[in-house]
Amino acid sequence: MELTQATVNDLLARLGPENGHLYLPDDLAPQDLTDLLDGRYGAPRTLVLDGFTDPTADESRGAALLVPFGDRAVTIRAWAYGDQWIGTGTARDGAGIERPVLVVARREVPEPLAPARDAGVDVDWMQRLTRITGWSEPARRPGLDWSQTESRLGTPLPGDYKRMVETFGEGAFDGYLDLNQEPWTHYRDEGLLIWAGTEHEDLYCWRTDGDDPDRWPVVVRSFDGEDVPFAYRTAEFVCRVLTEPHHRFTMARYFDTHWFMNYRERG
Repeated sequence: MELTQATVNDLLARLGPENGHLYLPDDLAPQDLTDLLDGRYGAPRTLVLDGFTDPTADESRGAALLVPFGDRAVTIRAWAYGDQWIGTGTARDGAGIERPVLVVARREVPEPLAPARDAGVDVDWMQRLTRITGWSEPARRPGLDWSQTESRLGTPLPGDYKRMVETFGEGAFDGYLDLNQEPWTHYRDEGLLIWAGTEHEDLYCWRTDGDDPDRWPVVVRSFDGEDVPFAYRTAEFVCRVLTEPHHRFTMARYFDTHWFMNYRERG
């Protein structure tokens, strides 16, 4: 069996959008499939390793993937993707033979609160962002010392951006909006710092006007060089892009359920 994107697409299509699993050919190298899915969906969570289940595994972290195997799972790694959990590894079949498996399960994410529109409402947009993405992991980069970065840039950075990096780490919202781990300075001479970008080559920036970075507005420099300003700050901008179908840079038209794709294992 040759592992190609088309092959994986076919296997996932056979499993469908609800819960399902497949035992794969015995000559398939499970690590090859894991590596392929890693390249597609980011760093996985290890649910079972050498027959031992992660004690923190629950419904918010992919435990539904283990249901078909009972205590027969040997090694299972999981990815969050939209409204699905996707898992692969090995499990023992009914005859006790260890075989490669591919498994999917429905992923339930709490309904996000609608973005507040009243100017006087005090909203914790980072808290809202973790709810929108169903984020239940420990902080990926807790306690970062930002002093060196800010000293090198010659400016403090927005607090919600720093919380975003500390919470989510390296990766992309919906596998699309890449979060820079520190701002890029390509357009510094134009008063812009770049904090994120997309695979469509849109750059998400701040207009660095004023001494208070928590009041810097977001500006999107589109792939064709147009600057599109927004009155929102960093975390609010991401929340609205994810949830508002009529936002100019929306992802809500493509995904009903949102997630954060990690590029690296925790730690």
